Amino acid sequence: MTVDFKLSNVVLTVDDHAADHPELYYRAEAGAARYEDGAGLELTGTADFLTYVNGCSACKWRMYAGLQEVWLHVEVAGAGEIRIDAVASDASDRQVFSAHAVDAAPDAPVALDIEVPTAGEDLIGFIAVPAEGERLVIVRAYWYAKVDPKRINEVRLALATTTFNKEAYITANIDLVQAGIRTEGAPILGNFHMFVVDNGRTLDVDALTDDLVSVLPNPNTGGSGGFARGMMAATEHPGEFTHVLVMDDDVRIMPESLIRTYNLLALAQGPYRDAFINGAMLSLEDPVRQFEDVSFVLNSGAYRRVKTDLHMGSLSDLLVNERTNVEVPNAYGAWWYSCIPTAAIEKNGLPMPFFIRCDDVEFGMRNQPVFMTMNGICVWHESFEGRFRASVDCYQYIRNFMAMIAVDDCASEGLFIVRIRRSVRQDLRDLDYSAAELLLDGFEDYLKGPQFLESLDGAELMRQNGARNERLMPVEDMDPELLRAAGVTREVLSHANVESQASRFMKVLRSLPYDKHYLPKPMLGTRPGYVVKNGAAMIEGESLARETLVFLDPTRTKGTIRHMDRARFRAIRMREHELLRRHRTIGKQVRQAWKDAFPYLTSREFWTKYLGLES
Repeated sequence: MTVDFKLSNVVLTVDDHAADHPELYYRAEAGAARYEDGAGLELTGTADFLTYVNGCSACKWRMYAGLQEVWLHVEVAGAGEIRIDAVASDASDRQVFSAHAVDAAPDAPVALDIEVPTAGEDLIGFIAVPAEGERLVIVRAYWYAKVDPKRINEVRLALATTTFNKEAYITANIDLVQAGIRTEGAPILGNFHMFVVDNGRTLDVDALTDDLVSVLPNPNTGGSGGFARGMMAATEHPGEFTHVLVMDDDVRIMPESLIRTYNLLALAQGPYRDAFINGAMLSLEDPVRQFEDVSFVLNSGAYRRVKTDLHMGSLSDLLVNERTNVEVPNAYGAWWYSCIPTAAIEKNGLPMPFFIRCDDVEFGMRNQPVFMTMNGICVWHESFEGRFRASVDCYQYIRNFMAMIAVDDCASEGLFIVRIRRSVRQDLRDLDYSAAELLLDGFEDYLKGPQFLESLDGAELMRQNGARNERLMPVEDMDPELLRAAGVTREVLSHANVESQASRFMKVLRSLPYDKHYLPKPMLGTRPGYVVKNGAAMIEGESLARETLVFLDPTRTKGTIRHMDRARFRAIRMREHELLRRHRTIGKQVRQAWKDAFPYLTSREFWTKYLGLES
């Protein structure tokens, strides 16, 4: 005996944040598709649903759940044709699999259930084609499978999201989740709960809490403390939940992603029953751009994405997205959307108290999970370009990554020290003294050992370090004469590229241990230079032997003026040498201290005390 088990809904409404990109949901000529609430999607022209949101990822369902066939259920009125298209595993183009005529009165939709074998197919979708002069109305559609009820896994899903003074985002997401889960009904309704951890303590607990949502006031302990609190709530009563989905607050979500996550967990088989699911991050500014789903850590300590940027409106990129293997060594999933088995938390502990940065990476290094990903399981998040903050991207990153190496042995400490020295050198060349100082602060605080974190007021430290971040101004407010002298032309400002444009010669030159601070003043250029950087990566510029630099962020809409400060340079270099000497002397003892403290710092006992939850 088998039962019908839904895999995914066909989403007929285009979300507001993607209003200019309906091709994520369906492709149709302008004006040929119109959604009417309660009636469905009315089509006066062809609509193609083999898309990021609405296609069926046959290769993933076959791999993760062992499904050999799926069915399309579609309720449709009007006259025309429903055509099934598929892309074979060894192909890049779609082929017609089957066609099904529709002839139904406008007020009497018919239901079609179309079987599609998945063997040899990677993506499956359907096209709705109205007859000439006619209309088709798609009332409802979804993909499903026929499965033995004994093979359906028991799933109880907790969503844990952490927020700090972002009421507009979080209340909108609460409303979306409430509406989406209640509309969907069983099986997810009754097996789902949303924990909103309020680090800012600004939300109305009574107004927002009900049978589906709990608001948990929390001290401001950053993302690490917020997610730890959510995980603790989900594991407080053993067996109450099987999975915790951690998710950022400043994202736009699609409730369908939660439904697909639940359904995938329910059908996952073999090694995937204990796998993590990581949702992709797409850009709010460019909703068809997928930035990342799974990444990994190199032995040098550098991060790498498994996939480069992908265009989710393109069939070829949809195929790349599903065909690329994300099961790589030292993989991690960022916590904008990551679903974790509660068994992993109970076995391997809660997050490290890092406040922000590296908590999700460390959790991946510690657990070494198998990851599942799938088209349509995602969030939309603001892009990272132009969001560099030395207090976070230098201080937090260096301190926390060094601790992660100590506790997880996930990268070479020696190579990471080389990267620290290189970063300091490059910051000094670019006259970014604040970044170099904060980077060394992170290194120094790591050397203080784990006791530094145990009683740290992370919010206060973030406030203090944040005050030291470089202040940028709009480019239009900068001195135009200085910009011209530095070579910042209209062409420079109009570039949209965020990848390095440096020549091979310049890349080699920048790797050499030279610095213009050592040059006598007569050898320095008299006119200013400029540099465009994306975080630590130089995109382009002319900064060699310049005393004054125009810095531009990667959006090229903001910048600042930097001036050479030889005294500050000397102080930074002396401090760097002293910290390296200290590391050579006590580095092994410090590393062992972090490793010894690790079980306690990730324990329920520690977090209960740290969050002030002791009764």
